[in-house]
Amino acid sequence: MRVTAPTDWPTTADEAMAIQDALRPLVIAADPRPPQFRTIAGLDSAYDDATRIAATAAVVLDSATLDIVDTAVAHGTVSFPYVPGLLSFRELPTTLATLEKLTTTPDLLICDGQGVAHPRRFGLACHVGILTGTPTIGVAKTPWGDYPEPGPERGAVSDITMDGEIVGRALRTRRGVKPVFVSVGHLIDLDTACTQVLALTPRFRQPETTRQADRLCRQALRAVTA
Repeated sequence: MRVTAPTDWPTTADEAMAIQDALRPLVIAADPRPPQFRTIAGLDSAYDDATRIAATAAVVLDSATLDIVDTAVAHGTVSFPYVPGLLSFRELPTTLATLEKLTTTPDLLICDGQGVAHPRRFGLACHVGILTGTPTIGVAKTPWGDYPEPGPERGAVSDITMDGEIVGRALRTRRGVKPVFVSVGHLIDLDTACTQVLALTPRFRQPETTRQADRLCRQALRAVTA
């Protein structure tokens, strides 16, 4: 998969926020035409705090069967400090390296993190989407912003708002189980994003893309730090 990787990465929070502010207007919260996603990739990263080594995995699934059709892993050393709202600058170097290793080009990317449901409306999923030119969704375990609890049934949703603006949705993927938090990354609208996430959660709270990528990146991290 071809990506546009920056030649230089920011070293300070101010530099990183300036990049987010510059790229934010490029986000397109609308579907491609037609919105057909035959292959969907999940992206996730794991860290070893002692060595600062990161492992990122990409797992591509067939959207109809949820069978794995491609995988890739990349390792790297995390150099950017942990700053709330700047997660993408810790994960992007290995994420982009992982995507470049894929032998297939996914139609849709699912990031384990935020899209526009972010203090500067530019989370990890937005950044990945802009740099790859690929429809991208952020699916987070915890939300930025406020939301009413959605109904208890599978498929129930409620809007996530920040400063009075709808930035995402809390989506119940399993009856009686805590929702996931869906927001647009790039080249997709919120309705389509929620439909896709629900289709990827036939049995578990998290999308199957995320579950598979989480498993693979943890295995890869253990292998390199053992």
